Amino acid sequence: MLSAIVMALTLTACSNEVQDTHPNQPVTKRKAIFKQMLRTLEPMGMVVREREDYDRQTFLGGAQKLRQLAMEPWMHFTADSNYPPTRAKPDVWQEPAKFTQAQKKLEESTEKLLRAAESGNMELIRPALNSVEESCKSCHQQYRGKI
Repeated sequence: MLSAIVMALTLTACSNEVQDTHPNQPVTKRKAIFKQMLRTLEPMGMVVREREDYDRQTFLGGAQKLRQLAMEPWMHFTADSNYPPTRAKPDVWQEPAKFTQAQKKLEESTEKLLRAAESGNMELIRPALNSVEESCKSCHQQYRGKI
């Protein structure tokens, strides 16, 4: 048992992950928000794909939370936040107008999802959720680098 603990601690110490040592940790803060967004979006996707049962109030709560989260990470993309462990590509800072457009696209798509969720109509919800997922995907392709 002791050797298993020592082995686990040794492997943990060998981790290649770079720590965020910036005083305000903007990279860590925005990553945490994006993870919350993913954890909120995934169960909604399961409902839309009919892998989980639809509960109107639960889905609406998810849409409300996602809408709020979609507004939050952008303040953490400051000029001094382009340092490891960021996965943001330099285009974030080199093309700020385009990056702002991508942000607005996500914000607009989450607003549409919220309105669709308020209606309770899955025929409106499904394309609205797909639009949110597409907004995420296109932004990641353009502005997020590989690990």
